[in-house]
Amino acid sequence: MSRSLKKGVYVHPKLLKKVLKVNAAGGKGPIKTWARASQITPDMIGITFQVHNGHKFIDVTVVENMVGHRLGEFSPTRTFRGHGGKMAKDQAAAESSAEKARVQAAQAA
Repeated sequence: MSRSLKKGVYVHPKLLKKVLKVNAAGGKGPIKTWARASQITPDMIGITFQVHNGHKFIDVTVVENMVGHRLGEFSPTRTFRGHGGKMAKDQAAAESSAEKARVQAAQAA
């Protein structure tokens, strides 16, 4: 057995306490957490978590294939704004104007 298997999974103690409380009550209410490093366990399936991404809380509903992953993996911290500068904007504008022209032509016909 490797060392990582001996150590077991990491779940923040307070988060585990909240999960057990929700499971005992039978409710599926959202659990607010900042513990992005906590691993998802089978006990958490069906529960909705509100995981903090540094700015706001993102709703994450746990499904079966998420077990073993971390909560933070499903709450991205960065927003991709896109590559390119003026040329990319010009291409996007040309594509959108062409799309508008196609829609108007279809409506006229």
